[in-house]
Amino acid sequence: MPPARPRPGDLGHTPHRSDRPARRAPRPDRRRRRPKAQRRRTARRRIALALAAVLVLVGGSGCALYLRLSSNISSFDASGLSTSRPTPPSPAADGSTPLNVLLIGSDARGGGNQDLGGGEVGGARSDTTVLLHIYADRRRAVAVSFPRDALVEIAACKLPDGTWTKPQPNTMFNAAFSVGDSDQGNPACTQNTVEKLTGLRIDHTVVVDFKGLAAITDALGGVEVCLPNAVYEKDLDPNLPSKGRLLYPQGPQKVSGQAALDYVRLRHGIGDGSDIGRMKRQQAFLASVIRDVKKRGMAPTVLLPLADAATKSLTVDPGLASAAKLAAFAGSLKDIDPANIRFLTTPWRYQGARVALLQPDTEQLWTALRADRPLDAPAPQASTPPSPAPSTPAPSGAGAAVTVLNGTTVPGLAARADEDLRAAGFTVTATGNTPARERSATTVIGYGTGQESAARQLAALFPGSRLQTRTGTALVLTLGDDYAARPAPTSTPAPGGALPGSVLEQSRTAADDSCGNLSYG
Repeated sequence: MPPARPRPGDLGHTPHRSDRPARRAPRPDRRRRRPKAQRRRTARRRIALALAAVLVLVGGSGCALYLRLSSNISSFDASGLSTSRPTPPSPAADGSTPLNVLLIGSDARGGGNQDLGGGEVGGARSDTTVLLHIYADRRRAVAVSFPRDALVEIAACKLPDGTWTKPQPNTMFNAAFSVGDSDQGNPACTQNTVEKLTGLRIDHTVVVDFKGLAAITDALGGVEVCLPNAVYEKDLDPNLPSKGRLLYPQGPQKVSGQAALDYVRLRHGIGDGSDIGRMKRQQAFLASVIRDVKKRGMAPTVLLPLADAATKSLTVDPGLASAAKLAAFAGSLKDIDPANIRFLTTPWRYQGARVALLQPDTEQLWTALRADRPLDAPAPQASTPPSPAPSTPAPSGAGAAVTVLNGTTVPGLAARADEDLRAAGFTVTATGNTPARERSATTVIGYGTGQESAARQLAALFPGSRLQTRTGTALVLTLGDDYAARPAPTSTPAPGGALPGSVLEQSRTAADDSCGNLSYG
């Protein structure tokens, strides 16, 4: 029997002609035959489809992010703003105008803020209020802190029931935010008061609460700050019987969350324990935040977590009530170098247990900002000739050394007198407080051998004071209740209407060392 014929596909099979498929005609090469122009259109179409797919994906997530950030933001009712507001500044030749932004730190305790702020308390108060003036060139900015205890006129403000209050003269500044006694506070009332006080048109108002500040510092991974001395439990709660355990060491450190909140709210145990000293640390804190954001750059990985954290606890005016508007505002600040952002406090003096705004210095500050003029630049010279100098010469210490003691229960008087003495040419060698048993109703100037002439010059600077001889050669000024109760002498304006040098000397820039200028008194 003949062997079986291998089947096609078997190993060793040689195809027979009858097994081979019929030869097919070669397929035409369509690509070679397609015109070049048509091939280019096809390539462009494919690229366009790919780009469209990417844009849909990116745009979809961007839209979701935009909606999330925008839904975070709360805005206050603009109908509470005054109908009699300062006129907006005229645009420069290039169309640019300065911006004035009011920043308010609220201690409202609702919505979980009580866990950070020390218990449940009704209503809301403004712990911090800063006026940020951004110059028209977008290269410089000035941040001015308002003492919360400053006696000012609170403007007419709208209450929650729709009625309006009457102006309240000689009232503490932070009372404006509490008008209406609502848990959200009254940012429109604070804006009305600042506009009336300064003559500046406020473009935007931003309120941030405890949670917002804590969340912002967490998003930044902490903020570098500095403490002039160690802080113990009693410094945060003066009612404790002992200083308690150490909370924060002296010197530079990084804080976030509750620790950051403690830093900006801490008042006791540092300097004279006043709100003025606390504002200096708040300014240093804001400067550190600015430096940190600038150092990290404007990358989305930096800005998006920060924006998400911030917007969750912001209350803004309607002009900023969207993520796009906030982003546009933030973008307008990107070219300002930290060295060109200056922090200062309104010129002030103690008035009993409260604070008065020092004139004419405060008005010179507002005048410079209304003119969008750098604070160290002289004002335009008036066309009228200057008034003749007074016939009575001003007191001059001629470098005489003096020790200043506060003989009252009003904090900060020695530091206030220190400024006046230095301006008059005296050399202040030390400041301090007298023992409680040596409180004084009248300011006393004690002088030793060879100091009578300097003592009389000192008495001219403190009218109503009493001269008293003492052993030794020291010159000692003991401030009494009479000094605490009357207005302090105003400082002499600098030539040409610029701010007095003492105001700028006590200021700081966002580029300054975190460990300098942290307290008062």
